[in-house]
Amino acid sequence: MLGGETGEATALAMRVVVAVAEAVGARELLDVAAAHVDGCLYHGRASLDFAERLAATGGRVRVPTSLNVSSLDLLHPDRFRGDQGLASDARALMDRYVALGCRPTWTCAPYQLPELRPDPGTHVAWAESNAIVFANSVLGARTDRYGDFIDICAGLTGRAPAAGFHLDEHRRGRVVFRLRGISPALLDSDVLYPVLGHLIGASTGSLVPVIDGLPADVSEDRLKALGAAAASSGAVGMFHAVGRTPEAPTLEDALGWGSPDRVVEVTPADLRRARDELTSTDAPPAAVSLGTPHYSAAQLAALADLVGEHRPRIPLYVSTGRDVAAEARDEVARLESAGIRLVTDTCTYVTPILEVDGPVMTDSAKWAWYAPGNLGLGVLFGSVEECVRSAATGEVWRDERLWR
Repeated sequence: MLGGETGEATALAMRVVVAVAEAVGARELLDVAAAHVDGCLYHGRASLDFAERLAATGGRVRVPTSLNVSSLDLLHPDRFRGDQGLASDARALMDRYVALGCRPTWTCAPYQLPELRPDPGTHVAWAESNAIVFANSVLGARTDRYGDFIDICAGLTGRAPAAGFHLDEHRRGRVVFRLRGISPALLDSDVLYPVLGHLIGASTGSLVPVIDGLPADVSEDRLKALGAAAASSGAVGMFHAVGRTPEAPTLEDALGWGSPDRVVEVTPADLRRARDELTSTDAPPAAVSLGTPHYSAAQLAALADLVGEHRPRIPLYVSTGRDVAAEARDEVARLESAGIRLVTDTCTYVTPILEVDGPVMTDSAKWAWYAPGNLGLGVLFGSVEECVRSAATGEVWRDERLWR
């Protein structure tokens, strides 16, 4: 590949892969079974130039390669409120990645599509922070943190550096978070998991955390929210939930039968503080944004049930992948009939979609973390029920009983 025998685009991609391997000290490369590309999200002309060069020189992916969110909602193009020149370049970028043979999934949650879920132990090259942490922690697959340009190069070559979370020694838990005195009601509430993830990411940095005390049957949607939050406030690419994640049937297994660097006792007071850190204003919400990461079919159904009781008076947006939206068409119809604005293919904290200039309420710690800087808006964090009830009244509605 480096010698150009398989084409100019593949040679360029392999030069990138080799350079990354040298930078991280990898001694060899390994085969990857799939890739997930974040580089299809437009961040400036360099994004498009690189994709155009790969496409113009005959690039085609060698392994199944899915695409992360883009900068446009192709199913609802009228939702875009930004510069039309940017929109044109963003669409061209999307087209180039499809021309490279990538599957136009346009979702940050490829693991919600059964055919894209790697088996435990399978090496993949996934980009997008929540997808990375979910693959490693929930599915038991193996991917390091891959960013723009490296991700598509792995897809074009089918190779990646043998480094990071691909290797056993980097997957061992290092910091133990012990949940103490957390009520059964809070443990069984969706809102705990983004808050806990936010707390863990802020305390852990890039080390692998181990969570001791979660229910053994905690759902994938809750682990999704936890991982996305930890990857935002910190640089978490993998966590172990004892008794739930594949490599952590016991605390000892999670730690690789070694000793942790430190142990953190997580109390209800710690969680309340972490929750409050995600709110940056006390003004009433002008809109609600849900679905970061993209909502699953189960989450769309639960939202439709909630909205049936509390129809919104202010704009309420929910983001999901186009494949999930097609699967959950009945739930989507119920939501849209109640005035909910469905967003696909992109995310509302990176693309100018929200038709408001005031504070926005969200159930996502990731959205709450990034939106103030990206959008310049105040954020109110709450559970999905709090978000829906607040949208129905136009005022902040809180249920403090869980946090006592």
